[in-house]
Amino acid sequence: MKRPLSVIVGVLALAMAPFLVTVNAPPAAAAALSRVTDFGVNPSNLNMYVYVPDQLAANPALLVAVHYCGGSAQAFFGGGAHDYVTAADRYGYVMVFPEVTRTDSTCFDVSTPQALERDGGSDSTGIAAMVRYAERVYGADPARTFVAGASSGAMMANVLAAEYPDLFEAASVFSGVPATCFGTGTSGSLWNSTCSGGRLMRTAQEWADAARAMYPGYAGSYPRMQLWHGEDDTTLAYPNLGEEIKQWTALHGLDTTPTFTDRPQSNWTRTRYGGSGSQATVEAISLAGVGHDLPQAGQIQYSIDFLGLTEGGTSAPIPTRTPTLTPSPTPATPPGSSPSPEQ
Repeated sequence: MKRPLSVIVGVLALAMAPFLVTVNAPPAAAAALSRVTDFGVNPSNLNMYVYVPDQLAANPALLVAVHYCGGSAQAFFGGGAHDYVTAADRYGYVMVFPEVTRTDSTCFDVSTPQALERDGGSDSTGIAAMVRYAERVYGADPARTFVAGASSGAMMANVLAAEYPDLFEAASVFSGVPATCFGTGTSGSLWNSTCSGGRLMRTAQEWADAARAMYPGYAGSYPRMQLWHGEDDTTLAYPNLGEEIKQWTALHGLDTTPTFTDRPQSNWTRTRYGGSGSQATVEAISLAGVGHDLPQAGQIQYSIDFLGLTEGGTSAPIPTRTPTLTPSPTPATPPGSSPSPEQ
């Protein structure tokens, strides 16, 4: 088994989040969002928060939940990721919430050379250390370690899956772009309007080669991927979904022609690659009439099923709720950069 920016500053109208406790090494207090310090190498000074349910499974899964630009661990915990939290109470898995602490931008770094190289010394390096810490301290199962994220967090989920394929079994990506798409080279700007506007087009092989270059010499398998995108997204444009499909099917040696297509809801088109079941190798969900405001009510259950988080707990479905604390992100120009044409 495996061991395993977008720069979009949201206006946060947040209620008070659960009480936060700072700890150094012991497991977090049950059923509370708790901060962990000294979890390992942390070159970009991220915060690490954990959620451990009251009833922890004997061999718990681990889910890394990565917040959007302008967000925080608290906001994602109480908002867009809250159905994951509810499910953690039912199925007994551990959750890790990385949090950006930079004051100029609360977007995760998915642009710099350091971010796009395994153990390169940016946000992805710190998140990998959080995973290893959680597996060691909370007994999380290395073979059932997953990542999910929205917007900036979705882009980071793509980066983590490509850069640390030995750590993650599968990922759910809500409004993302392919790994390396936001790479800035030497321009100095963290914003890439060509990528965000859906105009960075490559072949499937080129996208796969770019991902493999993030972890040179790796010859193992890559995580299964679930990709969500709204067709009316004007922040990270809809064509990025097709580019993600190219990248992840190529990394798995699959064709871009779906093996299965259906419509779980009237405005959804779901395509699967490398299988037809709920845990196909690659799954893409295209959402007509939807913009940059994912995840929405009811979607997290599909993610939970795809990732396999129900194993080890009860089988009752989680209650569906509409996230109340996660705002729709509002595009903003990153510090030190020029506005993109879309903004």
